Amino acid sequence: MDFSFSEEQQAIQELAGQILGNRSDPETAKKILASDEGIDRALWAELAQANLLGIALPEEYGGSAFSELDLCLLFEQQGRHLAPVPLYATLVLGALPVARFGSDKQRKDLLPGVVSGEGFLSAALFEVGISDPSLPRCTAKRDGAGFVLEGEKHCVPAAHVARRVLVPARCDDGVGVFLVDPQADGVTLERQDPTSHEPIFAMRLSDVRVGAEDVLGGGGAQGAEIVRWALARALVALSAIQLGVAEEALRRTAEYTSSRKQFGKQIASFQAVSLRAADGYISVEAMRSTLWQAAWRLSEGLPAAREIAVAKWWACRGGHDVVHSTQHLHGGIGADVDYPIHRYFLWSTQLENSLGGATQQLARLGSLLASGEGQSA
Repeated sequence: MDFSFSEEQQAIQELAGQILGNRSDPETAKKILASDEGIDRALWAELAQANLLGIALPEEYGGSAFSELDLCLLFEQQGRHLAPVPLYATLVLGALPVARFGSDKQRKDLLPGVVSGEGFLSAALFEVGISDPSLPRCTAKRDGAGFVLEGEKHCVPAAHVARRVLVPARCDDGVGVFLVDPQADGVTLERQDPTSHEPIFAMRLSDVRVGAEDVLGGGGAQGAEIVRWALARALVALSAIQLGVAEEALRRTAEYTSSRKQFGKQIASFQAVSLRAADGYISVEAMRSTLWQAAWRLSEGLPAAREIAVAKWWACRGGHDVVHSTQHLHGGIGADVDYPIHRYFLWSTQLENSLGGATQQLARLGSLLASGEGQSA
């Protein structure tokens, strides 16, 4: 079996790497993340001009109609270059569910703006004390033809610039997913400070009114299905970003240890250093193989829950091990918060937290294997 990428996929990977690499230098990224908005608008516009924002969106809305696997090539490059742009929030949490479950009007209203770079999207999946986003505590009560939303969400990426945020909420007949304007009356955003310093928000909903046309997929049991569908792709996307982060951190460390000398020798020649770097390489390759297996199965419409769980575990465990090793192998300078390798440590830690951590994931994976469940995503 041939596991190599096609020429088109290699072109996507190279183009994304070139654009993100040319613009995402550490000093620029530091200034952008310290700004009020925290987003590199110029880089976003360049990605749109190259049609990279529309990779996995339908052609009728300006996209290229490629698969989730192809989209993961873009996320891997984002992780490699730590690019401060809301690709994950807009493309995976927002655009993919709208493209799959949205009405014609919802697609026409939202997707062309994503492809052109003029519109951002996001989703509010997480609540304090709720481990399953498809079972939200947030409520949506009928009010005539529309709904009134109440509740609180956390860790909503790019909510401050999003045109719409997908909000799962409990209805009388199940779970609905609602397209909420974050600037609407009753919506309050409070910026949170994650480890990576990216812009994420707590989103409070108080008497927020949405129309029937703002329900994604028709509501009811469909809403829980939408959340599970989106969550599977979100986990794969985060794993792809983590792969890029870990691989680039290891590359930079190999470069550093090959030039740094102690006792007249390159420290890369020391057995303890080389063994730890070798362990990091094994972890990166395990992250890579499990990620692409999960992404391929998703893109082919095959059952992928167990493969996603494995990829998620390796993203958590492997990413954790790699960035700790790379920081330690840099010695004292690795602890300098202004040194580039520290940013890779911060991003990886944030991704691990977002994925849920390796221990929790290993327990879930064990349950899946023991029960024989997890045959669909």
